[in-house]
Amino acid sequence: MRPAVLLLGLCLSLGCAAQPEPIRPEAQPWFSPPQLPGLRAAWLLGSEKGAGPYVLRVQLEAGTRIPPHTHPDTRHSTVLRGTLYVGFGGAVDEARWVAVPAGALYVAPAGVPHWLWAKDGEVEYQETGSGPTGTLPIKPS
Repeated sequence: MRPAVLLLGLCLSLGCAAQPEPIRPEAQPWFSPPQLPGLRAAWLLGSEKGAGPYVLRVQLEAGTRIPPHTHPDTRHSTVLRGTLYVGFGGAVDEARWVAVPAGALYVAPAGVPHWLWAKDGEVEYQETGSGPTGTLPIKPS
């Protein structure tokens, strides 16, 4: 028996699956919330309203600030490019910024207010969590 026929037969009997295609961020639909024009994001896996795991890619233009907000689920964010400044609490406190450089990860626990800033230049990061999810702004007191 020829090796190619043997391999095909083995694959068919074991149920070999096709190689999955990679998910490419540039091929996904990107959106920008009207209240945050310096932010672009794309759902790479899952969605905001869907149940189960999701992956959200976010790009911030230099100087973009995301005001205090919460999420109903815990989010794990990995900075891919640039340095993201993160603070926790219901109001922005300039003394409490923490620099999160490319390659580092920070965790925003469910329901905990936090804020972000692309202080030094453009930033790209990727968030993961389990939906359904959302972003709830904190109203200034």
